[in-house]
Amino acid sequence: MENRYTAIGKRKNAIARVILQPGKGERTVNGRQIAEFLRSDVLVMNVERPFVLITGGETFDVIAEVRGGGLSGQSGALRLGISRALALMSEANRKLLRKNGLLTRDSRIVERKKYGQAGARRRFQFSKR
Repeated sequence: MENRYTAIGKRKNAIARVILQPGKGERTVNGRQIAEFLRSDVLVMNVERPFVLITGGETFDVIAEVRGGGLSGQSGALRLGISRALALMSEANRKLLRKNGLLTRDSRIVERKKYGQAGARRRFQFSKR
């Protein structure tokens, strides 16, 4: 199908496969509406940010499949996937998205738990006696 752009976004342990195509502005993730899937206005706004920057972004349908991670990671993966798909459309989109930091993968991941400790940084309580 022509005018169909696909991209992959990753964040933490979440991987999102995004298909962007001209349409009425419907956003579906794993077969559900995006607001129903993410359940938080903040996360939905995070995903919609690339469309806010691009003029005419509300005319695209988003069909996405997300696996792994939690809701926060999944919304970050969706945002990166959408941004990459928009960047494929035109060089002007790419420059605008790059300038606003939407094409950079967030490489922060959970720090591993160390042995002899309660967590990654947390120590067990010290007892003098």
